[in-house]
Amino acid sequence: MADPLSYSERVSIARLHALLEILPTALDQHLAPAGITSFEFTLLEALAESPDHYMRLTQLARKTNATLPRLSRVVSSLEKKGLVERHTCPVDRRANNAFLTSAGEAKYESSKPLYAEATRKLILDSLEELPYDGVEQLAQLCLAMLRHIDPQGQLAVTRGEAPGTSPCAADPEPTCHADPA
Repeated sequence: MADPLSYSERVSIARLHALLEILPTALDQHLAPAGITSFEFTLLEALAESPDHYMRLTQLARKTNATLPRLSRVVSSLEKKGLVERHTCPVDRRANNAFLTSAGEAKYESSKPLYAEATRKLILDSLEELPYDGVEQLAQLCLAMLRHIDPQGQLAVTRGEAPGTSPCAADPEPTCHADPA
């Protein structure tokens, strides 16, 4: 059996839990004027940055760090808003692709300034108080934890893919820019 957590370990974990709980809601509040949530923004961003603005749902789930059920619910919500369309992959009829509509692209572009302002205000500006490069420290801390949680590198962020780097770009199937089944 493992030793009990020390006081400082408990404080660190409590702070991490609090951050993980309140940050999504805080980001959502900042994006409310755009009519989307922070996760919806992340999904629109992934599609906007992918070749031809579409991606297989399984790949999109990995790119946005989501489970397939959650991704499916959010894609359905975005479909109702006219921002995304879902189509069967012409190469693999078992798979579905999400496509960014022109309305979705416009929503993404108009939301980028709100998202940038929110992330700076809620996260990045506070890192300036640290004695070294706080943004780099945060990136390294998160990556170290992710590598333990996701040792196979299933998530794009664990593999170190930079934002805007589409995992679909290297797909050998030219007619279906989607990950292999």
